[in-house]
Amino acid sequence: MIVNRESVKLVFVNLNTTFQNALKASPGQYAEIAMTVPSTTKTEDYGWLGEVPGMREWVGDKDVKSLSAYNYTITNKPYEATIAVSRDDLEDDITGKYAQSASSFGAAAGAWPDKLVFNLVNNGFTTKCYDGQYFFDADHLVNGQSVSNVSTAPLSVATQAEAMAGYGAARTAMMSITNEEGDPLDISPNVLLVHPALQDVANTLMTTERLEDGKPNLYKGTAKVVVSARIKNPKSWFLLDTTKPVKPFIFQQRKAPVFVSQTDLNNDDVFMRAEFKFGVESRGNAGFAFWQLAFASTGEGN
Repeated sequence: MIVNRESVKLVFVNLNTTFQNALKASPGQYAEIAMTVPSTTKTEDYGWLGEVPGMREWVGDKDVKSLSAYNYTITNKPYEATIAVSRDDLEDDITGKYAQSASSFGAAAGAWPDKLVFNLVNNGFTTKCYDGQYFFDADHLVNGQSVSNVSTAPLSVATQAEAMAGYGAARTAMMSITNEEGDPLDISPNVLLVHPALQDVANTLMTTERLEDGKPNLYKGTAKVVVSARIKNPKSWFLLDTTKPVKPFIFQQRKAPVFVSQTDLNNDDVFMRAEFKFGVESRGNAGFAFWQLAFASTGEGN
């Protein structure tokens, strides 16, 4: 190949096409459990996560309340992946390996939100959310009372008693949560998130008529099973409510993944090292929304 402006442009246009095709083919799973929030600045303020008061009968003056004084922000971070393209390779028409790299970049860009969101899920036991407690914690304060959204119970289909002590207790705990005024939040758990090691157990719990002890399965069809290898602990499981406008987790996107390239023949890299470059750039982050919409178990209990 004669390396000139037109030939280099054509190579990188083809690489961009390969990247875009791979990106479109990798939609990811994050949208199953997280909401996407477009970002327009470096840091977004989520103080609005303080509970909104419920309605009451209007008698006399309105009871004006402010949003709870929570301080929770998510700061966008830059992400990139870059590879050098040898000018010698272009001259020798060796471009196949770069097409493979462009395809890999596209797949990685598609998985980028998954990586952020599921890392957040894994770290929810030790990372604080808007109320200053760990996202999955035993002592969230609601109306002066400690409320838990975490346990150690295993996900089990061995007996009805074990299913009730694990999955059933989690559902009851979530559906019993109220706001600061004591009104129910109408939480409807609908997603059971598990590691592949628990896929069969989760699917059995959601589909079978009877459990292994022969007793009726009280929880058939109560949730959609979502399986992700990004869950680190093969014993842990998560029950989520994604039916609300706000989901349990936030994927904050400042800049969607874009293909970038450096193809100027007069660039110093080309002159000094005979290298062009291409890659992917993005900006964003992930954070917690309402802990009330999520329950987690380490699965480590007996």
